[in-house]
Amino acid sequence: MLKPEDFFNLKDNPYKGLFEGSQYVWDALKGLRGYIENNIKPNVSGLRKGSPVINKTLVLYSGRVIESGFVIEILNKRLLVKKDGQLLDGASIIYAGAVLMDDEISIGKGTVVEPGALIKGPTIIGNNTEIRQGAYIRGNVLVGDNCVVGHTTEMKSSAMLGGSKAGHFAYIGDSILGKVNLGAGTKLANLKIIESGISLRINGKEYATGLRKFGAILADGVETGCNSITTPGTLLAKNVLLYPNATARGFCPANTIIKLRQTQQLKQRK
Repeated sequence: MLKPEDFFNLKDNPYKGLFEGSQYVWDALKGLRGYIENNIKPNVSGLRKGSPVINKTLVLYSGRVIESGFVIEILNKRLLVKKDGQLLDGASIIYAGAVLMDDEISIGKGTVVEPGALIKGPTIIGNNTEIRQGAYIRGNVLVGDNCVVGHTTEMKSSAMLGGSKAGHFAYIGDSILGKVNLGAGTKLANLKIIESGISLRINGKEYATGLRKFGAILADGVETGCNSITTPGTLLAKNVLLYPNATARGFCPANTIIKLRQTQQLKQRK
């Protein structure tokens, strides 16, 4: 019930190694930094050239930086890069005005980093992901494939495992997200007001997590409404629906709806 595979489909996930040796799903947070440092393949030094601010729009393609002669087109809401009339499949775009604070950053294929986004290392960003204007990635972050880190969304010491969407005004601290969608203004609080470690009580059993900072674990299929909140150490199992303006705490079983302080069975979700 509390193992990584109970929350996420890890069979073909390229980042499943994050959970190696984890007895409980939250144990992966303890090894997140080490996992990133051991697996990162930094590729932004040629973009930065010693300066954190990207002064003109650049393309990263097949390990090389293209500074000019390319055209960016939009097809079915997707940005494509062409050079000399040829499609550069898998090219990533880093727009002028983006900020890459250090070289310990890896950017995958087909990814877009918009103006005003700020990224600190160590950070791994996967393929076909959007880092939107005003996003703030504070380091020790893994953003998987097909993810969105949206406008004024802040991430620190967290992982998005793939297909994770946080499009607007979110805070994601010391958390792990599966294939989820966060409504605008969702906050995953990660630090108790009273100074103490975070423990969980689930089905009458106490679990000492060993973590001082612990936001939330959001399983595949979770959706949160606008301005919803999770308190430190929250676990939302698969297909939980957290209503707008509601607060979730503790362990929430799969296929449930959380309305303010009420929890009821989820019916006919698709």
